[in-house]
Amino acid sequence: MGGFPILSMMLLVPFIGAVICMFVDAKPARQVALAATLIDLAFGVLLWLNYDIGGAQWQFTERAPLFAGFNYALGIDGIALLLIVLSVFLMPICILASWDSIQKRVGEYMAAFLFMETLMIGVFSAQDLFLFYIFFEAGLIPMYLIIGIWGGANRIYASYKFFLYTLLGSVVMLIAMLWMVNASGTTDIPTLMNYDFPVQAQTWLWLAFFASFAVKMPMWPVHTWLPDAHVQAPTAGSVILAGVLLKMGGYGFIRFSLPMFPEASAHFAWLIYILSMAAVVITSLIALVQHDMKKLIAYSSVAHMAIVTVGLFSFNQQGLEGSMVVMLSHGLVSGALFLCVGVIYDRLHTREIDRYGGLAINMPKYALFFLLFTMASIGLPGTSGFVGEFLSLVGIYKVSSLVTLICTTGIILGAAYMLYLYRRVAFGEQTNADAASMVDLDLREWLMLGPIALAVLWMGVYPESFIAPIRQDIAALDARLARAAPAGDARIVTGTPRAKAANSMPEGGHSAKAETVTEGKH
Repeated sequence: MGGFPILSMMLLVPFIGAVICMFVDAKPARQVALAATLIDLAFGVLLWLNYDIGGAQWQFTERAPLFAGFNYALGIDGIALLLIVLSVFLMPICILASWDSIQKRVGEYMAAFLFMETLMIGVFSAQDLFLFYIFFEAGLIPMYLIIGIWGGANRIYASYKFFLYTLLGSVVMLIAMLWMVNASGTTDIPTLMNYDFPVQAQTWLWLAFFASFAVKMPMWPVHTWLPDAHVQAPTAGSVILAGVLLKMGGYGFIRFSLPMFPEASAHFAWLIYILSMAAVVITSLIALVQHDMKKLIAYSSVAHMAIVTVGLFSFNQQGLEGSMVVMLSHGLVSGALFLCVGVIYDRLHTREIDRYGGLAINMPKYALFFLLFTMASIGLPGTSGFVGEFLSLVGIYKVSSLVTLICTTGIILGAAYMLYLYRRVAFGEQTNADAASMVDLDLREWLMLGPIALAVLWMGVYPESFIAPIRQDIAALDARLARAAPAGDARIVTGTPRAKAANSMPEGGHSAKAETVTEGKH
C-alpha cells in the first residue's frame, strides 16, 4: 500500500460520515451513511487483496506516541483482518435494512451506526492496550442508544441491562490491564502476547479478562442480557450485535487470554468446557419453546458461540481455526436470519411465529433465502456453518471425547429448533390473511440478503480462502500454548496443564518463570 494509512482512513471515514449525519435531514443522512459504509467496504477489499499471507505477522502498522507511554498504534494480523472485513461487509447491509423502517431521528440513528463502525474497526486494529480498551468500551454507547431510542416497547430495560452487564465486567479488566503495564513496562499488545507473566498472577489476570469477555460473547449464565437486547433492538441493531459485537469476546480470548495467560487458560479449561456444554444444551432447549422469532435466534446464538469457546480452549490448530470460522459464519448467518425476521416484520409488524405460515406460497424467493440461512445455521455441508463446527469439534475431540459428545448434541438440537421454525413460517396452511397477502422481496431486500447468501456459500465451498490468512497466526498461538495444553479427559477434570519440554517451545524460548511450571503447580 506504499505507506498509505489505510487503517486510520477506515476509522476516519465513518467518523466524518457520522458527524455529517448529525446535522442533515433524513434523506441525505441515509445517503451519507450508505456512502461512508461503502467506502469503508472498498477499503476492506483493498486490505484483503493487499494482505501478505505468509508475510510478517503484523501488517499495515501505524504508530504515533501520544502521552505518558500511551500510543496511537494500529496494525492487523490475519485474525483481525477477517473480523474487520466482516464488519465493513455487514455495515452497508445494516444501513439498507434501516432505509424505510427508521423514520424518527434518522440522522442520529445513522450517526450511531457510523460511530459504531469506527469503534469496531478500532477494536480489531488497536495495538496499544489502552487504545483497545477505549474502543472496546466506547462501543457500548452507540448500541445502548440504538436499543434505547429506536428499540421496542421494553427498550429502556433492555438497554440498561445490556449496558450494565457489559460495563461491570470491563471495569475489572481495566484494573488487570493497569497491573500488566506496571509489571511489563509496556502497553504494546504484540509485546504483551509474548511476555511471560508469573503463573500465580496469571490466574487473577485471566479471571479479570474472563469477566469481560464471557459477558461479551456471551457465555452461559451471563447471557441473559442478549435475548432482551435482540428482541428490543431494531433489525439492523440485532444484525450488528450478533454479527460483530459478540465476536469481540471471542477476539478477546484469542488476542489476550490465551497468548498472555497460557498456563491460567489451561488451568481454567475445565470451567470453559462446563459452561460451554451447559450453554449448548440449555439454550438450545430454551430455543425450542420460543414463540418469538428473534428470541429463538438469540438463544441459538448463545449455543453457537459455545462451540467457539470450546474450540478456542482445545489448545490445537484445528480447534482454533474452527473457532475463527464459526465466528465468521455465525456473523453472516445470524445476521441474515435477523434480516429475514426484519423483512416480514416490516410487513406484518409482529415476530410471533404463529402469525405466519405458508409463506413459501406467496413469498417463494424469501422462503429460498430463509431456507439457505436455516441450513447454514444447522451446519449443512456446503455452507459456512459446517466447516467451522466440524473443525472445532475435531479440535476438542483431541482433548475430550465427553465434551465433544455433549457439544455435538447442539447440532441435533439446532436442527430441531431451526427446522421447526422454518416449517411453521414457510410451510403449512395460510390461516392468516395478512400473511398470505404479503409481497415477495423487493430490490433493496435482494441487495441485503443476496451478498450474504453468496458469502455463506463461498465459505462453505472454498473455506481455504478464509483459513489461509489466519493459519500462520493460529500456528504461532498454538506454539505459544504448547507448554500448557491440556492432555485428555482426566487432566481436564483437575484443570492441570502439561509442561512440555523446552525443545517444544517456539524459537526464542520463554522466561525462567514459565519454565518452572510443572504438573499440578500453579
